[in-house]
Amino acid sequence: MFWKKGSGVLSKDAVLKELSKVKGPDLKDDIVSLGLVSDVFISDGRVAFSITVPAERAQQLEPLRQAAEKVVSQMPGVEKAMVALTAERAPGAKQAAGAPAGSPVRPAPSAAQAGSVPPPMQARARAQAPKAGDTQKPGVPGVKKIIAVASGKGGVGKSTTTCNLALALQANGLKVGVLDADIYGPSIPRLFRVTGKPEPVSGRILKPLEGYGVKVMSMGFLVDEETPMIWRGPMVISAITQMLREVAWGDLDVLVVDMPPGTGDAQLTMAQNVPLAGAVIVSTPQDLALIDARKGLNMFRRVDVPVLGIVENMSYFLCPDCGGRHDIFGHGGAKAEAEKLGVPFLGEVPLDMAIREKSDAGTPVVVTDPDGPHAGVYKEIAARVWGELERQDADAERVPPKIVIED
Repeated sequence: MFWKKGSGVLSKDAVLKELSKVKGPDLKDDIVSLGLVSDVFISDGRVAFSITVPAERAQQLEPLRQAAEKVVSQMPGVEKAMVALTAERAPGAKQAAGAPAGSPVRPAPSAAQAGSVPPPMQARARAQAPKAGDTQKPGVPGVKKIIAVASGKGGVGKSTTTCNLALALQANGLKVGVLDADIYGPSIPRLFRVTGKPEPVSGRILKPLEGYGVKVMSMGFLVDEETPMIWRGPMVISAITQMLREVAWGDLDVLVVDMPPGTGDAQLTMAQNVPLAGAVIVSTPQDLALIDARKGLNMFRRVDVPVLGIVENMSYFLCPDCGGRHDIFGHGGAKAEAEKLGVPFLGEVPLDMAIREKSDAGTPVVVTDPDGPHAGVYKEIAARVWGELERQDADAERVPPKIVIED
């Protein structure tokens, strides 16, 4: 992301006029007249758009993206310009495995960037190179584990679960951060009661904000709460990638990612390009919610991301007046589904006014009532999640090392 202070009135026409100064791939016409610029999104001094280029020329055309970003960022009134290269392949063109059409294009490192490898090491490097199906994904500096909290549909309490799970992990003695990847409906700023804008640390790297001792990053810090995000898939993917990799997270034991609901491009790209240690699936007990939760679970399985377990949210209601228990959405459906699918069941979170009221107020129950029953539920879920991660590490250590014979 690129921030620059300025003042003035912005419009789509003004942005396109500046972009018309940027020559196209063959230096004959500009990128606007060639129709390479996507819809321009403007909100409170922030400008976002994508440029369509041939996928095979991505590395060569990275300076074009930088040029477009520069001319827009220098416009009066622009605080941030975010530009992504997207690829539209010709029919029949071969696409990288797992890459959705229209995904942001990231150039492969050149030979000079890769460095010179001595001949004896080349054979070893070839022997250790990832085979088909292996997942070699670049990590995030300082972050030991990244877990995703996901759901197949919205409205099941995924963000509230993310917030309290992160705070419970912290209460259990871990250093924790939260990435709000729900671009269309960022809730994390309100849940953590955090406002303000991230400050640049160096270059494009931003300093995350902090709430209750947890480092937090969200699109909600960059766009007003009531501003609708009318973005296409490539722009969403680019924004999530930048918030993940261009933030100074520092040393974290775990980064919890609040995923967008559903199983679209954003979720798939996150699962394929980020070294997720596992995913937590949130569902309510009723059958319709479980159908969507099953889709989310199967998506992670298909891209070899371990499913750490299922949380049944809004599991039951305890009447504050009569003390009676009511299974408003049914009960036990998520636990039965977990047993059926062979994944851990992480716990039941009740439907309770205190959880809802404290979440809306930005004072989560794990912080405001750390010794209460609801905080206890989240801490038990957090302990089970971390236990699954430790079990994975133990299983990995038991795998015999590969024997590599150098030429």
